[in-house]
Amino acid sequence: MAPKLFVTGATGYIGGDALYALIQKHPNDYDIAVLVRNSDKGAQVASQYSSIRLVYGDLDSADILEQEAKKADIVLHCADADHAGAAEALTRGLAAHPPDSPGYIIHTSGTGILLFADMERQIFGEASEKIYNDLDGVGEVTSLPDFAPHRNVDKIILASSDAHVKTAIVCPPTIYGQGRGPGNQRSHQVPELAKATLQKGFGIQVGAGKTYWTNVHVQDLSDAYVLLVEAATTGGGKASWDNEGYYFTENGEHQWGDISKLVAAAAHKQGFISSDKVETLSDKEINELTKFGTGLWGANSRCRALRARKLLGWSPKGKSIEEDIPNTVAHEADLNGLVQHHAAKVAG
Repeated sequence: MAPKLFVTGATGYIGGDALYALIQKHPNDYDIAVLVRNSDKGAQVASQYSSIRLVYGDLDSADILEQEAKKADIVLHCADADHAGAAEALTRGLAAHPPDSPGYIIHTSGTGILLFADMERQIFGEASEKIYNDLDGVGEVTSLPDFAPHRNVDKIILASSDAHVKTAIVCPPTIYGQGRGPGNQRSHQVPELAKATLQKGFGIQVGAGKTYWTNVHVQDLSDAYVLLVEAATTGGGKASWDNEGYYFTENGEHQWGDISKLVAAAAHKQGFISSDKVETLSDKEINELTKFGTGLWGANSRCRALRARKLLGWSPKGKSIEEDIPNTVAHEADLNGLVQHHAAKVAG
């Protein structure tokens, strides 16, 4: 009998690309059900994957989530890193599995969890030397302060692990690249920076622009999800689960000031802004441009993805975040109606 998967976030950026990668590699190997909010979202999924079972509801539909998790061998939870009720319902459903056939949950968190130190100090735009890792440093990562972003839901997932439920937390950093899913194919941090740059007419940065984040191409991130699903279908495979089942998924590091310069340079080269200068904006201005912009572009989130590489053979190979910036700028300009306007202006 084919393993049963229940997927949340299938029309989102992360979940949509992960689902695409999974079906590309295993077109007929899994019995897949996905959560969709409404008929429009359902139509998006059905148009791309006719054999998938659609489950109508949302993350507040606790009874539906619990029942679907009971039916599933594996839950791939990509919808919301901060929805405690959904995490509780899904793990409650999986807890009905017998110990000789435990249920697996692969939960999506995010390296925003590492922003807590800069947030507590309210220091933005400065570099930090602190780097976390998910192998010999996993105990530190799974015991971060309770006020850290995403930490409350991480704790729910970790606390659910026992003989009935096996857990893994995937913790992606800045994600870039166009998604391949049936719904949203746009990431957030770099596209929002490009959008703000186009709106202001010049590059922007937080403070001195020295903040570090790590990054990953969305297709490489999806490969990590596929490897974990494959491990779960073989009784856990070579993956580690539960208290040691924590997976950063980075493939490089950037400073946001450098990204701001590259975005401004690309926007200028493509003719959307008059110069490639970069200006430091106040925290208030940054947060007005993008919700929590001071954290997204101005607080440090540094980590090393050792576990997936060592245990699963994860080998990211997507193009770099720097190489992807011109495409991102062009796409944001198009979304905001600037391409047509620019073409008309050039035509005279």
